[in-house]
Amino acid sequence: MGAESGRAHGGGRPVGAGAGSSGGWSGGEPGRQPLRVPRRAGARGGRYAASPDTSGKSSALYIVNVERNSKIIYTWKGNERNTHIGLYDLQTKQNEHLYMFERDLRIISCSVNNERTLLAVSFRQYTEEERVSRLLQSVSKYLTLLIEIHPINNVRVLKAVDSCVQVQFLYPVEGRNNSTESRLLLVSEDKYIEQFDIHVAEEEHKVVIQNSGQLPRARVADDLIWAQWDMMEQRLFYIVPKESRSTLKCVQFYPDESFNSILESHLDISVNDTQLKLKCSFPDVRMAELGCKAFEFSHMMNVRISSTSSELAFTSKYRNGWTMLQLVNFGYNHCQGQDVASKSLNLQVFTSKAGGLCVCCSLASDTPDEIRYSIYFLHKGYNKTFTVSLERTESHQLKEVAFMNLDYYVAAYLPGQFLHLLNIEHPDLLCYSLFLTGEDARIDMLQNCSIQSPLMSTVLDCCVGSMYAVSISDSALLQFLQNSKQDSERLAALHCALLYFRHTEDLEMQIIWWISENLSTCHSFDPIQEFIIASLYCRMCPETHNLDKLLPYTSLLDWIGIIPGVTCATDIISLPVLEFQNSKGFWEKLNSNLESVKYAEPHLHYHSNVLRREWRNLSEEREERRTTAYVRNIFENAKKVLSHLDTWDSEERLVPLFQEEDYQQQLLMGLMVAQLKDHLMRHLQYVGKKKIDQIVLDYVANLLNLVHRIMKEVWRRYQLHSCIFCFDERGSTGEFAVFHIMSRILEAANGMCMPLPPGFHTLHFGLGVRCLPLHTLLHYIDTGVLHLTETCVGKLLKDLDDTEKNEKLKFSIVMRLPEALSQKVRQFWNHPINANFIARKYVKLLLEKLGNRQSSSPMPERLSVPVEFLPLNYLTNMLAEIENQGVHPYEKQDHVNVRFVEETALKHTMTFLGLKYS
Repeated sequence: MGAESGRAHGGGRPVGAGAGSSGGWSGGEPGRQPLRVPRRAGARGGRYAASPDTSGKSSALYIVNVERNSKIIYTWKGNERNTHIGLYDLQTKQNEHLYMFERDLRIISCSVNNERTLLAVSFRQYTEEERVSRLLQSVSKYLTLLIEIHPINNVRVLKAVDSCVQVQFLYPVEGRNNSTESRLLLVSEDKYIEQFDIHVAEEEHKVVIQNSGQLPRARVADDLIWAQWDMMEQRLFYIVPKESRSTLKCVQFYPDESFNSILESHLDISVNDTQLKLKCSFPDVRMAELGCKAFEFSHMMNVRISSTSSELAFTSKYRNGWTMLQLVNFGYNHCQGQDVASKSLNLQVFTSKAGGLCVCCSLASDTPDEIRYSIYFLHKGYNKTFTVSLERTESHQLKEVAFMNLDYYVAAYLPGQFLHLLNIEHPDLLCYSLFLTGEDARIDMLQNCSIQSPLMSTVLDCCVGSMYAVSISDSALLQFLQNSKQDSERLAALHCALLYFRHTEDLEMQIIWWISENLSTCHSFDPIQEFIIASLYCRMCPETHNLDKLLPYTSLLDWIGIIPGVTCATDIISLPVLEFQNSKGFWEKLNSNLESVKYAEPHLHYHSNVLRREWRNLSEEREERRTTAYVRNIFENAKKVLSHLDTWDSEERLVPLFQEEDYQQQLLMGLMVAQLKDHLMRHLQYVGKKKIDQIVLDYVANLLNLVHRIMKEVWRRYQLHSCIFCFDERGSTGEFAVFHIMSRILEAANGMCMPLPPGFHTLHFGLGVRCLPLHTLLHYIDTGVLHLTETCVGKLLKDLDDTEKNEKLKFSIVMRLPEALSQKVRQFWNHPINANFIARKYVKLLLEKLGNRQSSSPMPERLSVPVEFLPLNYLTNMLAEIENQGVHPYEKQDHVNVRFVEETALKHTMTFLGLKYS
């Protein structure tokens, strides 16, 4: 095999029990030798790109451990039943032989340090029957060794006991390759964990252990009844019993060789204090092949199996009906199952990059057709207990829920029954979690099997024997969104697409298309509001720490819907206690999450109640009051937003927006900038004013850009062009569809009090004129669905001729114009009806000013030919008297005066009598 083994001398002599004793073990030659390649393997590559020899009398390979640097430790029985230990590198696809025992040993646990100079091995020497038959009562059942393997040299016995021991080297930060000190964790089923400090030195091209006596050790934890190792972050979670409830603790190991207990949280979980059970990442794993394969499941929530990790085929056995608890990367004790008959608690701790901390626990159920499990959202201060009624139960189906960590989600999976994706960041409302059943929850390659999640986004199939990198399939998610029949499914899938996959142009386009087709099918939420708010949240929150706690992520305040077959009970729990100083990364984010819970998190999110009230007040103010410094500052904010937006999109816009000024929308833009800035300044005091100004401008500009993005996609989909203001033609089917979508956008904007791009109301009104019959058009104007703008009304009055139908349309529009707008656009319609209306309005305004005031001013200029029409003469004299008192309602329209009223009245009367006016 290219390497000699360590050899046990002295026949049946018991192995020494003290640390620092060689124990009769000797080393062989250097371990970095290429393994013999069987012909069927077809391996290619460099010196170490070989496959272990499993031909002849040798057995299959068993995975023992996976280190932090993604190197897999495995073992196999070679010729003459020798026990080999090898290392496989997932990155380079190379194998390396580490050590060989000339005995048939049952390896329990194995770990190699980062420099690959030390190997820790724990194994079972004899079974109880073998020990009795060989009269070896004084020989310990389990042995833990520390072996120098660079080159193979001395062997030290760390433990020789009758209890099982797991070993795990700690790994330093990435980039630190050479170190003279290694640290090793030993976990004993006697309910304690200790750390060994090992100093090494290089002597004559070999690395040896410096400590001549016993190795320095430190006790990490005592009296624990459950433990879990976080390999990537070098954290140890464990549970100790305290009176009626258990306490979850966490020890963080640091690169500077220190460690400390950093977290304590009380859990109302009953854990039998009988024996420490270690659920290892990799069970009794028979590795049949090493190779990179990629798969993608064909059903909803297809777990995408990517090539980021090798597929490792193996078999797994459960002995005596006992399911082991998880201790990630501590290896597998394949002997322990023979000693323990009771089932252990199915409990796991998951963390997320955003500072989420969850405890997932499967609970016993009194009803055979129900499954119960709890998720403790420790970073939120509550837990949710779910009871799921199973659709069908068969005797051979598993009844144990498997938990998977997908970072943004925690998945509870029962093969053949359901897949529940629970939102870690926003677990308060059930509508943000996906509950899938039937074909949607079926994963072809993971059917009716036991599943573990040793790492984030990693699944280990214990029955078939494959390890996969998992993620949610965007194509399957969109298909599920298209086929969903319930609002809870639609909302959960929509948020998953927007917040889990983040910002992608193609995905955003497909979501907009789905929204345009399903506006009338969503009854309990507005999909446009959810799209805009979730997209803004996704785009803005990565910019600044804690911004996710201040910006809204949904338009919903509550959810009263139900998920068929699922009941949920929520309980408030005590928040974890953290003890750390100047800690960064996960602990800083977790502490921030806990602080936001203490200060009533819902009240931290920005909302539009104050904005709506202020906007309404400013909109109703008189024009002369709109020139104050406060209002001028608001409009300056709006100009900054629009200029900021122009820098993003310099190309010619497909949709005719941003081409005019809109007083109301610019007022709302400026107000939103001012109020959002005040909100962030209160809670982000450590962020500079300049940074906050930029965040606010980005937020409002992104909001307008998202509305424009929706318009652009529907414009393309229905193949519209920008020349839609030809009012003498009727609108097409596509234009009517776009009009309907714009009406829903307006409704969504009103609900959230958010600004719309300038020109939106003009475009909306133009489509309304082309697509709606007159009575519907007027109804939409009266109810506020359509807003009259100067641009569109002016174009309508100028472009349409004065046919009877058009006169009716124009007059109906003119009658509904606000006074300020009326004075600007009526001049575009040179028609007796318009003149008559203006004259009436002018007379009304003058008469409202008439009081008991008397004047002796001279008579105003009248028509050159006196009119002997006493009522009209009396009216014009009275109006002239009021004008001479300085009352001029239409100061900007000089031609509207008493003479205009007199001439218009005569024209209207002559026309009414059928006489010709000259």
